[in-house]
Order: sequence, then C-alpha cells, then structure tokens
Amino acid sequence: MNKEATESGLNREGPEVVTFGETMALFMPTGPKGIEYSPLLDKLFGGAESNVAIGLARLGHKVGWFGRLGSDPLGRMIYKRIRGEGVDVSRSVLTNDAATGLMLRETVSGKSSVYYYRRNSAASGMKPEHLDESYIAQARILHVTGITPALSESCRETLLEAIRLARKHGTKVCFDPNLRLKLWSADQAKEALLPLAEQADYFLPGLDELKLLYGTQDFSEIESRLRKLTGTCIVKGDRETHIVGKDRTISVPFFQVDNVVDTVGAGDAFCAGFLSGVLRELPVEEAVRLGNLLGSLVIQFEGDWEGLPTAEQVEAALGNKAHIER
Repeated sequence: MNKEATESGLNREGPEVVTFGETMALFMPTGPKGIEYSPLLDKLFGGAESNVAIGLARLGHKVGWFGRLGSDPLGRMIYKRIRGEGVDVSRSVLTNDAATGLMLRETVSGKSSVYYYRRNSAASGMKPEHLDESYIAQARILHVTGITPALSESCRETLLEAIRLARKHGTKVCFDPNLRLKLWSADQAKEALLPLAEQADYFLPGLDELKLLYGTQDFSEIESRLRKLTGTCIVKGDRETHIVGKDRTISVPFFQVDNVVDTVGAGDAFCAGFLSGVLRELPVEEAVRLGNLLGSLVIQFEGDWEGLPTAEQVEAALGNKAHIER
C-alpha cells in the first residue's frame, strides 16, 4: 500500500454505527507459560472500538471503524482482519509516519498482566483534520471511548471534533469511558471524561469507573449525579447492569456463566449487544439484556473479540429468535 493507503466503498449506503480509535497488535503466550519463558506467542490484535465494531458486524449491522495504523506487517494484519470481519475500514489509514502500537499480555498464577508499547504510535497521531464529516453525519450512532483522549492532545481534540460533528448532524453519541489509569492520572481522567458524559446520548460506564470519576463509593450519590445527565445512563456493575433513569433505577441481572476463560473484552461485547438492541429499537431493558448476554458469551473464550457471537448464536443462546430480529 502507499504511504497514505485507504480503501473505498465497501458500503454504498454507509454504516449504521461509526467508531474510531486505537487498535494494537496483541501477542500472548501459547500455553501456560509467561512471556519470559514461552517459546511461542500468538499474534492477535485488540482495541475497544474495533472490538465493538466487530461485535456489531457479526450481529448483522453495517458498521465502520477508522483509525491510523502503521504501514508495517502488524498494521496491515489488523487492517485486513477487521475488514475481513465485515467492518468498513474505508476511512482508515496505513501510514509510514509511525508504527502500529503493540501490547503483550500474559496470565501467570492466575494474575493477568499487560505491557503496552504505544507511545508515539500511528494511532496517537490522529488529528481533527483526519475526520470525514459526511461519514459521521450519515451514521445513526457514533461510538467513542475514553481511551482516545488519553493517547495525546491531538487525539483528544479529534474526539471532541467528532462529537461536535455528530451532534451537528443529529447522529447519536455513545460514550464508554473505558478508564485506563496506565495512560493518565485519575484527575486528568476526570477533567476529560466527565464533560464527555454530559454530551453523550448513551453513557456506558462501569460502576468501578464511576466510583473513581465521581469520588464516592455511595451508589445513591452516583445515581444522583447520573440523573442530572441528559442521556441514557447504563452502569455495568458486578452482578447486574443498572439503567439509571430520571426517577428510578432498573437492574438487569447478568447471565450465569460457569466457565469464565478471559474477561477482557466483556465491556466491549456488552456495548455491541446494547447498541444492536438500540438499532433494532428494542426497549432499553431488552437492549441491556442483549448486552449482558454478549458479555457472558465472550468471556468463555480467550481473546479480546474472537468469542463475539453471530446473530444465529445469540438467537440460540436466548432461545427466542424474536428478541433480536429487526
């Protein structure tokens, strides 16, 4: 591919959901040994936004993901694999200006550790001028996360501009804070993420994230803060998901899982399921239930997105096809 390689026109009608952000190559030991002693590593990839995009594509939705990847073997691998999952990558760029980010993950004695190599990566160089206004304008939903503004100041400006464009054209905004304290301090995160929550049509935080962002362990106080937001607030708890409305909170229990293999990617799977429900115009409780189901399915597989189910697998798991039909 050329220095600024792109691909055109995978979806003439355009995607229902557009998302963008950092996707990195991922290497994990093959077998039970840690990275230091494992002779073999599996070559994978992961990124919160691309995970959601793949989840939605597998459920039959038109979805687009864009970002900046290095024009290197890892970047080309990621580009092709996301495209191969049926996601429109027509606005993504492979550049020679910077390398693709990398993460290593291992589980030793039951403890998972992640090592990141992302400083000055291609993804961290995203700028507002890289956005395609018409691409965002035609989508029903723009999905973003709090990882992007933590990467660099230009990434933060890009996210803010994308939200501005979405609101300008009536595109709904879904925001998952995806708090990463390895990227910035709690104070920096609060300053950047809380204003984004106020602009979101769908705010999808985890309860632990809210405890840190709001500086309290008191759920009633958290509820009070959330009720002041204008969007739909969905809080992922420990055993259930809470729908915090203006005058009441509805809790939807998780699905029981006996064989938990890898919890990474559960939040992204939930988001894909929830947004699928929104796109299908299901009642919010049913959309949350669908999100809970995807979360329960993906944690039974190793990897960030590999266990995301197809629409047929979701139908089989629910035992009721009507739940996810358009």
